[in-house]
Amino acid sequence: MNALLHHIKKQAPQYLALMRVERPIGTYLVLWPTLWALWLAAGGFPAWHLLIIFVVGTFLMRSAGCVINDYADRKIDAHVSRTKQRPFATGAVTEKEALVLFAVLCLLAFILVLFTNFLTVLFAFGAVALAASYPFMKRYTHLPQLVLGAAFAWGTPMAFTAQTGELPPPAAWLLYIAVLIWTVAYDTFYAMVDREDDLKIGVKSTAILFGDDDKAITAMLQVCVIVVLLMAGPRFEMSFIYYAGVIVASGLFVYQQQLIRYRETEKCFKAFLNNNWVGVVIFAGIVLHFLIGA
Repeated sequence: MNALLHHIKKQAPQYLALMRVERPIGTYLVLWPTLWALWLAAGGFPAWHLLIIFVVGTFLMRSAGCVINDYADRKIDAHVSRTKQRPFATGAVTEKEALVLFAVLCLLAFILVLFTNFLTVLFAFGAVALAASYPFMKRYTHLPQLVLGAAFAWGTPMAFTAQTGELPPPAAWLLYIAVLIWTVAYDTFYAMVDREDDLKIGVKSTAILFGDDDKAITAMLQVCVIVVLLMAGPRFEMSFIYYAGVIVASGLFVYQQQLIRYRETEKCFKAFLNNNWVGVVIFAGIVLHFLIGA
C-alpha cells in the first residue's frame, strides 16, 4: 500500500496533465450550457445539491474525456507539434495507468449522479458512452466534432431530468441542438490549428472535411446556433434580457470569424478560446432574466 501511495504521489503531476487541469477551457465549455439548463429547468436558481453535483461532475467527466483521448492518441501525439509534450508522448505514463485513472474519474462522477434520480442515472450511461467513444472517431469519420458536440451537450438533458425528475421537454432538446452545433463550430477552430499535422498522420476532422469552405461553414453553423437559441427563448418564456445575451453572443461569433480570416493557427486557437465568453454572456442573460426580468 505504501508503495502504491508513493507511486501515485510521484505520478500525480502526470495524472493532472492527462486531466488537463492546467487548461480548464474544456471544463468551462461543458459547464456553461449545463448551467444554462439547470437555471432554465429550475426557473431560477437550481437546488444547491444539484449545482454542486453538476459542477463537480462536469470537471470529472471532462477530465475523464481528456484521459481517454490521450490514451486513444497515444501513438500519434508525438507526431503533432501541439501535443508532443503530453504524458503519453513523452513516455511519462503507462496505458494501464491511464485506463485506471479514466475508470476512477467515471466512477466518482457516477457516484455523484446517484444522489439525483433514476432518470438522471440512466442518462449518465449515455454520458460515459459518448466520452469514451469520441476520441476514437477521428480514425473513422471526418465528423468527430459531431460526436464531441453530442458529448458536450449531454449535460443539458441530464440537468433537466435531475431538476424535474421527468424526461426533458422539447424546449430542452432545442437547447441540446444549439450546444451540439456550437461545439462543432468551435472545435473546428481547434482542429484548424492541427490541420497540417493531422493531414500528415491521417487523422480526420471537420477542419479537413470543410477544407477551403471552413470559414463559410463555421459561420453558417454559428448562425444556426443563434437561430436555435432564439427559437428556445419563447418556449422558456424568456424576457428581453435573455435575447440581449444572445445578441452579444452573435457579436462574439462575428469577432471569431474575423480571427480565423487568414487561418493563422494562433488566431484560430484564440477564436476557440473566445467561446468561453459566449457561454458566459448567454448564462448571464438567463440568470439576469430570472433575477430582474421574469
